[in-house]
Amino acid sequence: MNLAHLLQRMARQYPNRAALFQGTQAVATHGAWAQRSAHLAQQFQTAGLKPGDRVALFMHNHPRYLEVMFGAWWAGLVVVPINAKLHVREAQWIVDNAQASWAFVTRDVTTDTGEQLQGLQRVIDVDSAEANALWRLPEDHQGAAPNTPIAERQPDDLAWLFYTSGTTGRPKGVMITHRNLMTMGMAYFTDVDAIDMQDAIAYAAPMSHGAGLYAIPHLMAGARHVIPASGGFDAAELFELGRALGPLSLFAAPTIVKRLVDHAEQADITPERCAHSFKTIVYGGAPMYVADIQRALRIMGPRFVQIYGQGESPMVGTALSRFHLSDTAHPEHAQRLASIGVAQTPVQIRVTDSHGQDLAQGEVGEVLIQGDSVMAGYWRNPEATQAAIRDGWLFTGDMGSLDAHGFLTLKDRSKDLIICGGSNVYPREVEEVLLQAPGVSEVAVIGAPDPEWGEVVVAFVVAQPGVTLSTQALDAFCLNEIARFKRPKRYELVSSLPKNNYGKVLKTELRQRLSQP
Repeated sequence: MNLAHLLQRMARQYPNRAALFQGTQAVATHGAWAQRSAHLAQQFQTAGLKPGDRVALFMHNHPRYLEVMFGAWWAGLVVVPINAKLHVREAQWIVDNAQASWAFVTRDVTTDTGEQLQGLQRVIDVDSAEANALWRLPEDHQGAAPNTPIAERQPDDLAWLFYTSGTTGRPKGVMITHRNLMTMGMAYFTDVDAIDMQDAIAYAAPMSHGAGLYAIPHLMAGARHVIPASGGFDAAELFELGRALGPLSLFAAPTIVKRLVDHAEQADITPERCAHSFKTIVYGGAPMYVADIQRALRIMGPRFVQIYGQGESPMVGTALSRFHLSDTAHPEHAQRLASIGVAQTPVQIRVTDSHGQDLAQGEVGEVLIQGDSVMAGYWRNPEATQAAIRDGWLFTGDMGSLDAHGFLTLKDRSKDLIICGGSNVYPREVEEVLLQAPGVSEVAVIGAPDPEWGEVVVAFVVAQPGVTLSTQALDAFCLNEIARFKRPKRYELVSSLPKNNYGKVLKTELRQRLSQP
């Protein structure tokens, strides 16, 4: 099993069908994409790289991202995706830990510091003359089917070495196999969305993460792959791009969804007109609050699907389908909106206590996942692997509860649980309430040490533009909506919340703020 066979299969069937786009401009057919990836694989082999060797991609979104990714797999190599927003020194740590041989970069990743990656056999700027020479096909290969054989790989061979965000220390290398990613690709069709050849997936979120992996199911279906001309997220650009190429599909963090909805509302784009630009918006990676998804459905219409997964089970955990999101007549619709859906087809989900014993419906415990999407382990870190995978189950560190119909509702990360006077307070529950308060735009709730209560609840609150918030009004609102012990004992009115590159609020940074005198 080698994921490169997916590209070879599509190139044989539809060699002249446009596959890769930069903005509205087609830059490669399926046939040309396969030729370039196969030729690159040959360059890897000529340079002495062997199956299992690592190749790093420290790149912003770029059409050559997919050509390198599949070229590496064609040669049996392992792709090491690195978030392009990391500092070069952070990327260097990943390169060293992964023991990568080559790296492909976009020039802008070193613009700010002028530093370069060190200790590799080659570092190639994908827009350079060196890269153009590397990609250039011999004259007798122009238009011909690739003749470089695809390296034989086993299902459990490593394909994707993904490094976690490392917010609490050095990132860990998550070992993702060809089987894991093939499972993820198939699960898209059964649990997320149907795809046909006329579809187009836009890469507005970093291709180094889940957005890039969604190339796999879209390649399976022969769909088009679109890199926005800006190389990233711009709401107006995506609306225009969808109108030009046909409705787009994309993966987006909730913060991106919010900005798309904001644009649609400000530009007075109706749900019917939104349908001309977007087919499916898959969201995940951070909490989506009920108020936000209700607003998104109202303004943009039924084109959303929620997924839950982790780097350790990429894009595969649960899914809240378009149907469930839109089934307003169901008596439990409100509860389902607050959930993250049901287990995707290839996996099983459990909720257990601290001893790994299953809990009753509705009780809160740690979420466990088992299935063919779950990682092989952590790279060069057997202790972390042993802690995360026990008896074949991935212990996610997320806290949640299951209902009678299999819907999973996340409460928080186990580390974010607040214990106030012996009672559990889940920050997300308080955040959901505060987001309904008049004039509130964003909220993050954390616990702060307290000599009397152990911990107290602290809310960081961002106002909507032009609104002045009152802590007294916020407190009165909470007292009217939730138990007194859950309400924040302190409100911090701030202009913005610190977030990482994927839109997740950095609660560690908020805790540091509270600890400062």
